[in-house]
Amino acid sequence: MSTAVCLRLSPLMHLLGFCVLIASPVRATAAEPSADTQACIDCHAIITPGIVADWRGSRHARVTPAAALAQEPRQRRISTESVPAGLAETVVGCAECHTMNAAEHPDSFEHNGYVIHTVVSPADCAGCHPVEVGEFADNLMGQAHGNLVDNPVYRMMVDSTNGMHVYEQGAMAFHGSDPVSDAESCLSCHGTDVKVVGTGTRDTDMGEMEFPLLSNWPNGGVGRLNPDGSKGACSACHTRHRFSIEMARKPYTCAQCHKGPDVPAYKVYEVSVHGKIQKSLDKDWDYQAVPWTVGEDFTAPTCATCHASEVVDDQGEVLATRSHRMNDRLPWRIFGLPYAHPHPIAAGTAAIVNAAGLNLPTELDGTPVSAFLIDADEMAARQARMEAVCLGCHGRQWVDGHFLRLDKAIETTNHMTLQATRILSQAWAEGLAEGIPQGANPFDEAIELKWVEQWLFYGNSVRFASAMGGADYGVFADGRWAQNRNLQEMLDYLAFLRAGKGRK
Repeated sequence: MSTAVCLRLSPLMHLLGFCVLIASPVRATAAEPSADTQACIDCHAIITPGIVADWRGSRHARVTPAAALAQEPRQRRISTESVPAGLAETVVGCAECHTMNAAEHPDSFEHNGYVIHTVVSPADCAGCHPVEVGEFADNLMGQAHGNLVDNPVYRMMVDSTNGMHVYEQGAMAFHGSDPVSDAESCLSCHGTDVKVVGTGTRDTDMGEMEFPLLSNWPNGGVGRLNPDGSKGACSACHTRHRFSIEMARKPYTCAQCHKGPDVPAYKVYEVSVHGKIQKSLDKDWDYQAVPWTVGEDFTAPTCATCHASEVVDDQGEVLATRSHRMNDRLPWRIFGLPYAHPHPIAAGTAAIVNAAGLNLPTELDGTPVSAFLIDADEMAARQARMEAVCLGCHGRQWVDGHFLRLDKAIETTNHMTLQATRILSQAWAEGLAEGIPQGANPFDEAIELKWVEQWLFYGNSVRFASAMGGADYGVFADGRWAQNRNLQEMLDYLAFLRAGKGRK
C-alpha cells in the first residue's frame, strides 16, 4: 500500500494526519523499505506496534537480498542463487512477504489497494530460502500434520485424549474430539489444516474492512497445512516477525513442543551438563554467527548444534553441514512410537503399514517394518554425522562410550515395552479389554492407557536421558523406575480384571 492509498481509503479523519506525519522512514538504514512496505508500517506502527517493532529488530529490516547474496557462500543466510525480480535492492518487509505469490493464496484479499494474504507460507519463504524449504518439506516435522491425523492408529489416540467422556448408565460413553480442542492440543505442534471458509467484515481503527475467515487459525505448528497448499511453518522456529537465527538456535524455542512428558527433550537438556553450561555461559556466545564455530561462538551444544546448524572448528573445518531436515544426523527414531526403531525412509509416515495392517513402523512385538525404514548403511552414515559434532569437543573413547549407552537404553526400553504389550495382548485375548484384535480403540481402557504410558512417557524419558546426558531424569523422573512400576501395575490390573470375571 502507499501513503496516498492510506489517505484516500481511510474513513477516519483523525488518521489522515497520522498517515502524513509518519510518511518518512521509521529509521535510517543502509537500505530502505520499499514504498509498499513503508505504507504498511505507516498504519501498523500504531495498529500493531509490537509486530512493527519486532520487524525493525530483524535482519530482514537491515539487509537486502542482494547484500545477502554478496556474502561468502558459507556465510550466507539465504540459499537462492538469484533473488526474485524487484526484491534485490530493498529490505524484506511486510509487502515482500504478504504479497508474495498472491495468486496461489486462497487467503488473498484486497486491503487498502493491495492484494495481500494472512498466512505467509514456506512457499513464500522459498523465494530466498529454497534449500531450507525443500529440506524441511522432506522432514518428519514438515509432514507432522498428516503423520498424525492421516494415521488411523494415531487418530484414535488423539480422539481418546481430547474427546469428551461421559459417565452414564454405569458406563463411560465416548463422544469424540472436536477441531478446537485438537487445535490447541496435539495440532498446536503438529499443525492445523488452515482453510478459507468465507469472509467477514469487522470494524477497525481504519474503518470497516473485510477479511477472509480462516479455519483452525491461528497456528504455528511445524506441519501446518497452509491455504496455498504448502506444508509447514518456518515461524515455528524462526518466530514472526523477527525470524531470528538466534532464537532458532536457543533450546527454549524447541521446548515449546519438546518438553514432555511424551517428548522430554528440553527437560533432559536442562539437567544435562550441556544445559548447565548453556544457562551459565551463553551470555558470552554468538548465536548469530554463520557458520557456527565450536569453542569460539559457543562452548556447549544446543538442540540446533546437533540437529541443524553448520558447525565448524577454529580452523574452519566443517564438522556438520547445515540442514533443515532434522533427522539427517539421527539413525534412530526414539520417541512417539511404542518401540524405538530406525528412521523412516520417507517423511510422510502415514503410508507405513505393518504385517498386522496397522499404520505402525514396527509390529506389536517390536519387529521393525524394514521396507519403510532406513537400512544399516544409512543408519551408520547418520550416526557418523552426529558423532562428528560430538568429536568437536570430545575424544573418540568418550563418544563411543556415550553411544554404547544409548544403544543399550534403546534395547532395554524396547524390552520393557514388549513386556507391557504382552500383558495387554493377554487382556485382549481373554476378552478382558477390547482393542486391536476386536477392531476397537486401543487407547480408551485403563490397562491400555498404562500400556501407552510405558512407551510414550517412560520409555521416551529413558532414551532421551541417555541420548542427551540427563541420567537422573531417566531413572526416577518418568524413567526406569516408572517403567518397572508401571509394568507391575499392569500385571496387577490384569489379575484384577480376571477376578472381576471370576477367573484366575
